[in-house]
Amino acid sequence: MSNTPSSFSALGVPAPLVASLTASGITEPFPIQVDTLPDTLNGRDVLGRGKTGSGKTLAFSIPMVARLAGALSGGKRRPGRPVGLVLAPTRELATQIDAVLAPMAKAYNMTTTTIFGGVSQGRQVTALKAGVDIVVACPGRLEDLMKQGFVSLDAVEITVLDEADHMADLGFLPVVTRILDKTPQSGQRMLFSATLDNGVDKLVRKFLHNEVLHSVDEANSPVAAMTHHVFETESVESKRVLVEKLASGSGRRILFMRTKHHAKKLAKQLTDAGIPSVDLHGNLSQVARDRNLAAFSAGDVKVLVATDVAARGVHVDDIELVIHVDPPAEHKAYLHRSGRTARAGSAGDVVTIMLPAQRKDVKDLLRKAAITVTPEVVNADSASVNALVGDVAAYVKPAPRTVNQLPASGQRRTGSDGVGRGGGQSQGANAQRKRARRGGQGEPVGAGSGSSNGRGGSSGRGSRGNGGAPAGGSRSFYSTSTDRPAGGEGGNRRGGQGTSGSGASGSGQGGARRSAASFSAGSDGGRRRSR
Repeated sequence: MSNTPSSFSALGVPAPLVASLTASGITEPFPIQVDTLPDTLNGRDVLGRGKTGSGKTLAFSIPMVARLAGALSGGKRRPGRPVGLVLAPTRELATQIDAVLAPMAKAYNMTTTTIFGGVSQGRQVTALKAGVDIVVACPGRLEDLMKQGFVSLDAVEITVLDEADHMADLGFLPVVTRILDKTPQSGQRMLFSATLDNGVDKLVRKFLHNEVLHSVDEANSPVAAMTHHVFETESVESKRVLVEKLASGSGRRILFMRTKHHAKKLAKQLTDAGIPSVDLHGNLSQVARDRNLAAFSAGDVKVLVATDVAARGVHVDDIELVIHVDPPAEHKAYLHRSGRTARAGSAGDVVTIMLPAQRKDVKDLLRKAAITVTPEVVNADSASVNALVGDVAAYVKPAPRTVNQLPASGQRRTGSDGVGRGGGQSQGANAQRKRARRGGQGEPVGAGSGSSNGRGGSSGRGSRGNGGAPAGGSRSFYSTSTDRPAGGEGGNRRGGQGTSGSGASGSGQGGARRSAASFSAGSDGGRRRSR
C-alpha cells in the first residue's frame, strides 16, 4: 500500500528507541512490525502470528520498552517486582530476546535480566533483589523462584508470551497458565507464535482481552527466499561422506540431528576431519551451550551441529545452509529448523538428506510443510552438491584431546605423592574400609608386607612375596591373584582378617578366612567363588 509507514518514527516509535535501533543497524520495520506496532504502542492486547524469522522479537520488544518508559513509567524500582515479563520456551531463545531488549531498555536507564534453569539461581536471585524492570524467563525456573518468594508478578504491566506453540509442544502450558494467573488482569498481554494449535487457543481465550489478530503469513508458511533441496544417497557410508562435504564450505551452516548423542558424535567427527564444529543440545551445561553458540556466532567455527532444542533459539545472521542430516519427525520441526537461514529477508538453502528407505516419510513431511521439491540422487561429487558447498574452507588440524584414562584392572589411582586416591569411587565408610584392607592404609590389621612364604596382608589384591610362585589366571577388580602359597602352606589369611603384624602375617595351618567377594585358589589350581 502506498500509505504504509516506511520507518519506525512514522509508526510512532519514540526517538530514543529509533536511535537505539539505528545504532544496531535496524532502520526499516518488517511487515509484522508495521502491522502490530500501532496497536501495541497504544496498549492493545495482540495476537501476533508470523513465520520464523519474521521479526516477532522486535515487534513486542519495542512497545514493551516504549510503554514502560513512557505511559507506564513512574515509581521506584522495587526488589523482586518487575513491571515487564517475557516468557520463552528455551534458554537460548530467552538469551536472544534479552540481547534485543537490553540495548533499548538501556536508552531509558531500565534494567533487564534472564531467568532459566540449568545454571545456579544465585545470579538470578541477586538481580531480582537489586530490582529489575524486565524479566525474560523460562517458565520452570521462574515458577521455582516465585515459590521461593524471590519474585512477585503482581506489578507486571506488560506480559509477552513468545513461541507459544513450542511451549505447548514441550508441555509448558500448565506452568504458563499458573504464571499468567499471577499477573494483573488489567495488564497488556501480547502473544506471538508461528502457529496457534495444541492448546494455544485456550491461552488466548483466557488471558487476552479484546485482542487484535495480526497474521503476516499462514501458520506454517515457508520463507520465500529459502531454496529447498532433497538429496538421496544410497548408504550410511555415502551419507557420511556427503555430510562431510556439505559441511566443508566457508560459510556458516547448521546441521540438525534427532538425538543428543548423534549431535555430539557428528561434531567430533567433523572436527577430526579438519572442519571445526561445535554441538548444541540439551545434555550440555548452560556454560557449554553459551560458549559453543558464542563461538558459532563470532565465526570462530562455521559449523553448528544441533538438535531441535536449538531450532527455537538460534538467531545468528548469515547462515547460508541448513542441513537436515536426520529428517525431523514432523513438519513444524522442519519449518523451524529451516528458519535458521533466510532470516530478515536474506536468502538461504535447506538440504534434507535421506536414504532410500526414508522416501515415503520425507515425501509426507514435505507435503505437510507445503514444500514442493524434486528429490535428487547424489553423491559427494555431484554438481548440485558442489554448488551448495561453494568455496571450501581451509583444513584445520584438530587440537589434541586430553583423555583421562581409568587405571587398568588391578591398578590403583595414585596422587603426586604416590598415595592411592579414590578418584570418583564411593567415599562411604564401608567402601573406605574395603580400600583400607586392600591398600593397608588407615587400619593396622593385616598390614604386613609379603614374605617369601606367601602373600602379605597389605593388599586386598595380595602382593606376591619375593619367593612366591608367579601369579596364574586373570585378575578382575574384585579378585585376588591365583598365586599358590609356597611350601605347601594351607593358605594365607587375607589382609584385614589376620592379626596385626609384619612379614608372613596371618599364615595359618588350616583353611584361610576370605572375604565374601574374593576368589580362592583350590588345590587343583582352579577357582571357586566363596559366599
